[in-house]
Amino acid sequence: MPGEPNFSKTEILIFDVPTKKRITAKIDTTQQLYVNVYRAQRKKSNYDDEFQPNLWLANSNNKIYFNTQSRDRKRVNIGVIDANTGNSKILIKERSNTYLEKRPLQLVNNGKELIHWSERDGWAHFYLYDANGNLKNQITHGAYHSDRIMGINEKERVLYFQANAKEANQDPYYYHLYRVNFDGSNLKLLNKGNFTHSVNMNDNATYFVDTYSRVNTAPKSALYNASGQKLKNLETADLSQLFATGYKFPETFKVKAADGITDLYGVLYKPYDFDSTKVYPIIEYVYPGPQTEAVAKAFSTRMNRTDRLAQIGFIVVTVGNRGGNPNRSKWYHNFGYGNLRDYGLADKKVTVEQLANRYKFIDIDKVGIFGHSGGGFMSTAAMLVYPDVFKVAVSSSGNHDNTIYNNWWSETHNGIKEIKDKDGKVTYKFKIDINQTLAKNLKGHLMLTTGDIDNNVSPSITIRMANALIKAHKRFDYFTFPGQRHGYGNMTEYFFWLKADYFSKYLLGVDKRNAVDILEINRDIPQNGKN
Repeated sequence: MPGEPNFSKTEILIFDVPTKKRITAKIDTTQQLYVNVYRAQRKKSNYDDEFQPNLWLANSNNKIYFNTQSRDRKRVNIGVIDANTGNSKILIKERSNTYLEKRPLQLVNNGKELIHWSERDGWAHFYLYDANGNLKNQITHGAYHSDRIMGINEKERVLYFQANAKEANQDPYYYHLYRVNFDGSNLKLLNKGNFTHSVNMNDNATYFVDTYSRVNTAPKSALYNASGQKLKNLETADLSQLFATGYKFPETFKVKAADGITDLYGVLYKPYDFDSTKVYPIIEYVYPGPQTEAVAKAFSTRMNRTDRLAQIGFIVVTVGNRGGNPNRSKWYHNFGYGNLRDYGLADKKVTVEQLANRYKFIDIDKVGIFGHSGGGFMSTAAMLVYPDVFKVAVSSSGNHDNTIYNNWWSETHNGIKEIKDKDGKVTYKFKIDINQTLAKNLKGHLMLTTGDIDNNVSPSITIRMANALIKAHKRFDYFTFPGQRHGYGNMTEYFFWLKADYFSKYLLGVDKRNAVDILEINRDIPQNGKN
């Protein structure tokens, strides 16, 4: 649990199978550390192999590359182990006043050089080191996010990588493929177009398949060579049958964060029979991050939580918030550090206010909010911090009390203080705001749900929230899904209509909950006379 003094101790053991010899790697484990061994990337040409063993990164059996990260996640050491002796050497050190993100290490030139990913200058970029850990040069530069390596041409010393926020006048989350020389020269965009791009490059880094779309365009794919020359259009998704059912694309939008400066990007979903002369309640689907934002960028039919809910008669929106995504600046990502409950709420609030000012068809007096897991945590917090704005919430499997959630998420993103006494003994201090302390603020309608055997966010967290609301003498709704873990499995459809009916009652004034049967589900059951 977060803040607990005891912590597992990880060692690296090296076994020589023929001789049955075992060596314990000599790495510093005097403090509480996370330890990981770097693995070699699997070749795409081997994807269909029946057996795919994990291989360590080195191109020989003499070296093992590894990293350690301190419990407060502010210190990362990258090193190499001599597999014959167990001796280790630290090559690269990363330090930060907040948590450090990591990416796989890449060896080039037969291990004589290393390519390392870091956010040390405030943006994510690649750095070239020699085998002894001496920095040779920074490969990528600028106010954009270098995400991951897609291919390498060692002979020409060219790096192919995925990045976002590089192209002007685009959503900064749209991915593109770039090439750049190891010395940082000749940076080139390889797949132009105002879309988000998913790239699959062959092992030799000579060709790539580019699949691209937005939430409001049909996906297309094409074959390119490594210079960015299109060789052949491959496919365009046929959405004609989808449109024949009445489907309409959602709309993208941009608003300002609560600071009045930072741009936030979102998607707006309307009923397919939308009437601009009518006024609709607005519902926000939320997930706070900080490891991701729940805002779609590419076209998908999997919009059960947004597009589908809009068809009940709502405007449904998703939008990013400061601190919600690692794929922008380090400042943006760490905005919520030390304030994990409240950091994204103001941005969610001003989003619905700006949209209501922009569109006359939005009713600012009827605002709902919902989310799952971290979104369950966030939607309940929104009801309690801004009770005069958010009137209805459905919060599913929320980690309302992060003092009893897993230490990885809570300690990483909220922070834990490492304290060393005069004798060198290290202890840890952890403090985080929880939803229960705000229970007295509830004014609107809140439904809490959980699976009763959730092995990610314990049901006890939802029970603690319910207990606090009871003690505050608040009416609320509570639902447990029997036999379900963090996702609701074969009860997902039941949950959708539970949520839809809840919003329908309190935002539309239409109460279907007096009927025993959920007719919408029954209509989807094959009527063959045997059911």
